[in-house]
Amino acid sequence: MFIDYITLMLINMVAGLFLLADYVYRGIDSSNQRQWIPGFGITGAIALTTGLHMSFTWPVTGSFNIAFGETSVLFGILFVAAAIALAQNWDLLTIAVYGFFAGVAAIVVGIRIINLNLTRQPLLSGIGFIFTGLGGVFAAPTLYWKTNRTWRLIGVAVLIVAALIWALTGYLAYWNHLESFQKWVPAPMR
Repeated sequence: MFIDYITLMLINMVAGLFLLADYVYRGIDSSNQRQWIPGFGITGAIALTTGLHMSFTWPVTGSFNIAFGETSVLFGILFVAAAIALAQNWDLLTIAVYGFFAGVAAIVVGIRIINLNLTRQPLLSGIGFIFTGLGGVFAAPTLYWKTNRTWRLIGVAVLIVAALIWALTGYLAYWNHLESFQKWVPAPMR
């Protein structure tokens, strides 16, 4: 059965990227780290659940399951791990190291989306993946230089640009999906 919940995944990513930008801006050196736990946990749970389902069942056509499903698993587990680490007062460095490799994967996916002309707006989607990936690639240096306000502001800008790209993509997809799926009926009901 065809199920397309990439819109949900995109808007969840928007929320997560804005929360992460806020954390980098005002939370990374805050004495109250716990306030980001619920937001990171929600974002991670949705991304991990939808990403795993998409990776295991391939509900949409073609390589979109790889591009969106597998990267959503990586994104989701990072947010779940960050929520747990903040709750337990653990160091975030190993999560940031994992984020580096997840970020490289997102950058590769972004470049390949542009190269293969995938999605309705391949350049925009590709840049969205690349900017999101940069957030992961530079997570460890941001933890190391957390007292450097300029470095953190650059990171915040990258995360907000990625979030805005995904917001545009996701909300337009909702707009279009509501029209294109308005008469769709699951196979058992036909």
